[in-house]
Amino acid sequence: MSDKSIQSSQGSNSKNIDAASAYDAENLKSVIDDLLKEATAQGASAAEAALSVESGLSVTVRMGETETMEHNRDKALGITVYFGQSKASVSTSDFSPQAIKDTVKAACDIARYTEDDPYAGLPDEKLMATEIEDLDLYHPWDISAEEAMELAKQCEDAAREDKRISNSEGGSVSSHSGIRIYGNTQGFLNGYPTSRHSMSCTVIAEHQGSMQRDYWYSVNRDANKLESASDIGKHAAKRTISRLDAKPMPTCKVPVIFKAEVARGLLSHFLAGIRGGAQYRKASFLLDHLGKQIFPENIRLDERPHIKGGLASAPYDNEGVITVAHDIVTDGVLQSYVLDSYAARRLDLQSTGNAGGVHNLYINHDDVSLDAMLKEMDKGLLITEVMGQGVNTVTGDYSRGATGFWVEHGEIQYPVEEFTLASRLQDMFMGLQRVGNDLDTRGSVITGSWLIDNMTVAGN
Repeated sequence: MSDKSIQSSQGSNSKNIDAASAYDAENLKSVIDDLLKEATAQGASAAEAALSVESGLSVTVRMGETETMEHNRDKALGITVYFGQSKASVSTSDFSPQAIKDTVKAACDIARYTEDDPYAGLPDEKLMATEIEDLDLYHPWDISAEEAMELAKQCEDAAREDKRISNSEGGSVSSHSGIRIYGNTQGFLNGYPTSRHSMSCTVIAEHQGSMQRDYWYSVNRDANKLESASDIGKHAAKRTISRLDAKPMPTCKVPVIFKAEVARGLLSHFLAGIRGGAQYRKASFLLDHLGKQIFPENIRLDERPHIKGGLASAPYDNEGVITVAHDIVTDGVLQSYVLDSYAARRLDLQSTGNAGGVHNLYINHDDVSLDAMLKEMDKGLLITEVMGQGVNTVTGDYSRGATGFWVEHGEIQYPVEEFTLASRLQDMFMGLQRVGNDLDTRGSVITGSWLIDNMTVAGN
């Protein structure tokens, strides 16, 4: 074992320490309860607090040797107090009774001198979750550091079986679990444990002076549902090798298919435009678009927060507001922004239960594979990676470096690189012709590949 970066408070042969089982949920709730009572005793008109405890194990093996091994165990406590419309927030990692008193005092001292904000306050009481559904989010992984290292090595070894793989950034295994408790002075006090496990591999291929890098990963609440180490490594190698001997692109205008993992980023830009903060700050390319057509009529986007085992599932949001399944886009028309309580008040609307983000956003898809989409496109670009920061979510201007494959007669011809894709997000959304059935479920946004009718390619 190399000692390049080994950090552990538990010892290399220890099992992964599970935070959710190490800390009793009821004891953690009592910490929040004590804190809220202390805030009231110190004169606060209202208060809310959140506590989190997390532990995890992360291992990376590079070129057959352990490069990093980290055990972490983190805890945090944050409180927000209100004196009328004035508020202040303070955090600590010390859960002792004295630390709680000191933390509350610090928050109260700040709040007394903070300018009033007419929109500040706790969530609407009638929106708070009352029955907490078990969403199957907690599957601890009893894995030792040695076992994790062996899995990471298997992952990398599988990728390096092909002699064109000349180097590696490593195979990695990560396992984390924890618990979050939230409470406020309206009587809400709840929490639940969660877990998240992943395995990944990143490698470099070389052929006749051409070098390319690519990766693959798998992530799930339940480690038993991860792709196998061998499959992840082989897929990483296949993706990397397929990019060898890439050619530059000429400047042109062509249809474009964004692979599912890249299309997910387009929906992230969409979400940035409809977030409450962007709306009340008037800093969005979708400003005041509620009730307006922004996608073709066949497109629906809906949030499904209660999917069992979903990576972004949650019975309530970070403010205790109940999460509900609802349409954000119906028939291409924007039905709802994504709002926390503060943004909702600023916009004279109601919280949508999105404090902390969206919970499993789905876009409806056609019953069509990526191969079938290539044939439908006939001639154009398949995009497998975008890079750079050229997205302006205030204006919608989109300009990003990209790599992928040139397609003719519905078939991939060769890899391409050294070009820029340019358009406007508004035009890209309205130009969405197909969403494939190759769904990427590895995040809070779930989508298949996108076929967009026309984009400008700036090449050589």
